[in-house]
Amino acid sequence: MGFDVPLWRAFALYRAAALVYALVLVVQHHEHLARPWVAWAVLVVMSGWTVLTTYAYARPAWRTWRLLTADLAVAFGCLFATGLAATPYYLTQSPPLSSYWFAGAALSASVIWGRRGAATVALAYGFADIALRVVMDADVTAATVRGVVLLLLACLAVGYMARVAEQAEERFTQAVTLEARIREREQLARSIHDSVLQVLALVRRRGEEIGGEAAELGRTAGEQEVRLRSLLTNGLGAVVPSGPDGGAGPDLPVDLRDPLRRLESVRVSVSAPATPVLLPGRTAAELAAAVAAALDNVERHCPPGTRAWVLVEDEEHAVTVTVRDDGPGMPPGRVEEACAQGRLGVAQSILGRIRDLGGTTGLYSEPGEGTEIEMAVPRS
Repeated sequence: MGFDVPLWRAFALYRAAALVYALVLVVQHHEHLARPWVAWAVLVVMSGWTVLTTYAYARPAWRTWRLLTADLAVAFGCLFATGLAATPYYLTQSPPLSSYWFAGAALSASVIWGRRGAATVALAYGFADIALRVVMDADVTAATVRGVVLLLLACLAVGYMARVAEQAEERFTQAVTLEARIREREQLARSIHDSVLQVLALVRRRGEEIGGEAAELGRTAGEQEVRLRSLLTNGLGAVVPSGPDGGAGPDLPVDLRDPLRRLESVRVSVSAPATPVLLPGRTAAELAAAVAAALDNVERHCPPGTRAWVLVEDEEHAVTVTVRDDGPGMPPGRVEEACAQGRLGVAQSILGRIRDLGGTTGLYSEPGEGTEIEMAVPRS
């Protein structure tokens, strides 16, 4: 629903209210009508046109200059019909039959034609009202001028608000598009970090350890790793959506214990409840991937033989998974420094995943005391 929809609904409500007020004025000053049947015919036309414009203006494709021109023609026609229906004395007691109702068409012009078009319509109404009074030999009072001025100010104000609403909707659309692109880029970055970057980092490290020609291969892999990290950090021109796990749609419940137990090894222990820990499929997959990324960081950055423990806590409203190791720990600011260097392991593969699931992440580490990452995700 666009930002202008409430505006058109307000116009429709105004037309209906103005129509009721026109009916009240006709009944109140009925004795001053020269041809009452003409006045009632005008009210019938105004009623039918109110229903038609309410339906038509509610559809964006119909809001064209053709509809607005027809709207103004009917409004001016009902205005001049006052000359056939009423006596000159009627205009001293009440405005023309469609006076207040006419503002509905003028306000519509302020949205479709802008402020200049609305000002033109308001001034044209003023000339038409004065011409009607001159033809009927009725007095032009100060109230007539005030009515034109108020209509002009209202049209200018509504035209300005309509333009602001249109700009706001454009910016909102751009923001939503940008957010979607950023989320797709982050998902792609995680996928690459979990596969390609990890392999390149492993080749670089093994090549440095072996030496010789393998060292040259490791150096090349390291250069490609840096370039790929830079690409992910600085932005992607066209991003590829994530795979089926990242798509929307119904998810069957999955026992979180199953993917986590596949991560067990001689140096990784997994402790989970005896009963199934059921989560939506995508949530379980993303949480397990975040745990795998945390364990991979332990293997990459801690000395050989470092042990890690995974603890699963199944609570009423959330599931919490804690990954703790007995490694050397991290110095303060290490995560921020890694992000600045384009290393997205913690920022994207762990923190980003949990954030997108609507969860929270706590990272606790002190030099010489190991590292603990606590990941909590809601059940719904």
